[in-house]
Amino acid sequence: MKLMSGNSNRSLAQGIAAHLDLPLTRADVRRFADNEVFVTIDENVRGEDVFVIQSTSFPANDNLMELLISIDALARASARRITAVMPYFGYARQDRKTGGRTPISAKLVANLITRAGADRVLTMDLHAGQIQGFFDIPTDNLLALPVLAQDVRQHYPKPSDLMIVSPDVGGVVRVRTLADRLGSEIAIVDKRRPRAGESEVMNIVGDVEGRRCILFDDIVDSGGTLVNAAQALIDRGASEVSAYISHGVLSGPAVERVTNSVLNELVITDSIEQPQAVKDCPKIRTVGVAALIGEAIRRISNEESVSKLFD
Repeated sequence: MKLMSGNSNRSLAQGIAAHLDLPLTRADVRRFADNEVFVTIDENVRGEDVFVIQSTSFPANDNLMELLISIDALARASARRITAVMPYFGYARQDRKTGGRTPISAKLVANLITRAGADRVLTMDLHAGQIQGFFDIPTDNLLALPVLAQDVRQHYPKPSDLMIVSPDVGGVVRVRTLADRLGSEIAIVDKRRPRAGESEVMNIVGDVEGRRCILFDDIVDSGGTLVNAAQALIDRGASEVSAYISHGVLSGPAVERVTNSVLNELVITDSIEQPQAVKDCPKIRTVGVAALIGEAIRRISNEESVSKLFD
């Protein structure tokens, strides 16, 4: 087995390598003067089971091209099996037509990865589970839930006193899974989205009066929805509000919004490499998923069950 990393999240790749006690494969992933991506693999990978670790986060297109070209280089170097390890799968929110003459970009990206030469995909907390069906190759979708649930237990001694809140109706199943694991109750924020990137809270389903609330979701991007939901919970009488989110995209004014919000803290995983502004924000905390992804890689390489990680 060999591990290879692109440039999108080197620190996570190094954490996975440390967990597996394997060095990262020597490779040069760089740019030509015109910004074309060029990949050179500096050691023999013929007949190897290779895992390419690359989140397709910002800059999404550059990181996606790094992944595709790395896969092509490995295929042409006669790697036995190539697994695209994508802790964060960019374009996942474009999983359906939202209007006339619009694309389904998640399917396009799945096709590109398959045609580039990947034999299987390993990702985490897809925005929509059915995206697994967009791939014509085996796809494992890991859940960050066990890692986040353990962090909740460490920081909230009585999880049964918590109210786990979905920031929209679509996330109810995800929230119910966490609440059942913790023995907590759930609430739902009913909102409408007048346009992309904007949301308006309409109602809170559930009694949050005097409760410690945890918003739980898969992605925080600009932070508008999260901050509005937190404010609505406080307005309905919640004693405090925190948020646990799998992928911290945190684009644009997100850090400023979180800093100035009523949120006690925002907890994210390290599926995306964060800029210094996020690392310096006192309200944002990161938990690691290197051990989770590393164990999944080990199980795939040894032909063992991955789903047992979540039993």
